[in-house]
Amino acid sequence: MVLSRLDIHRRNRGEGALVTLAGEIGPATAPLLRAALEQCLRDGVTVIDIDLTTVGSCDARGLDVLLSASRRAGRVHASLQLHHPCTQITRLLSVTGSTPLLLAGPTDPVPPALPPDPLETASSGPSVEERRTFAHPARGPVPKDGIRLRRLTRWQTEGMREDIADLAMASVAGTPGEAFHDRGDFVRRLAVSAHRPGFALLVAETTVLVGCVFGFPLGPDGPGRRGFDRTLQESIQRLTACARFVVLTQVVAHPHAQRRDIARRLQQRLLADRRAALGVALLHPADQAGQVAFESWDWQNMGEIVGLPGPVAPCLLILPLEGPSPAGR
Repeated sequence: MVLSRLDIHRRNRGEGALVTLAGEIGPATAPLLRAALEQCLRDGVTVIDIDLTTVGSCDARGLDVLLSASRRAGRVHASLQLHHPCTQITRLLSVTGSTPLLLAGPTDPVPPALPPDPLETASSGPSVEERRTFAHPARGPVPKDGIRLRRLTRWQTEGMREDIADLAMASVAGTPGEAFHDRGDFVRRLAVSAHRPGFALLVAETTVLVGCVFGFPLGPDGPGRRGFDRTLQESIQRLTACARFVVLTQVVAHPHAQRRDIARRLQQRLLADRRAALGVALLHPADQAGQVAFESWDWQNMGEIVGLPGPVAPCLLILPLEGPSPAGR
């Protein structure tokens, strides 16, 4: 007796995933498929595209796995679609009335691009083909239009960590501030920030990654009421009368003509999402290039802030939220 085999390959695309199957979907392999799809939903994937180009057959048990996963996806406002089924699977879907539930439109030559994100702010976004591509920021030119903002989950942040680090290093390459930006230190800072309560990370993208901002909120009733967090929160409150704010751990924008606009949009959106009236950043006092960049993004330089733990007194910069504050002070 020859046991059927199913190879499963998942490729993440932002908040979506392309799951490519090869083999047979039957009694022996249906549990593997179920586990893979359940993992997608646990990871927060909102668009699951399943490529069946190299799947030879699917039985009733496999169909039940697909229908069950589709129902679960719908309950969490996600979607699941099949692409390029063989004749046997097409017939199975038709006979069971599952075609409109699972099968993508007949005109879709490949799994579709990810749907517009709720955080999208551009009036005209990139084309369908452009949204399928998520390249390294050094590859190809950056168009002047179609910049899209998107929030990443902690899991997605981990998956894109190296891409974000590449962008951070490219953003300071050849500048006077390069000495204050070590790749390893950036990755560690991102990892530490990602474990903070309320952590948020936004990216700006066109056909490539062009900007990123991340940080975490602090307040008098927050979990970090000791040590560095407490001292910083009380110092900011004395200076600004603002008790709750977001510490923007890092702001990165690709060095091109729209850099200032990208950074401003990312920063303002992060503050609005975290319902904070004020953003706070701490820079090394000798990082003059970094201070100039932040000031070009409308940050106010308040000078060095004393009393914080550490070998040097960092330079404090603040950024008020534009328009009416969504949170009380």
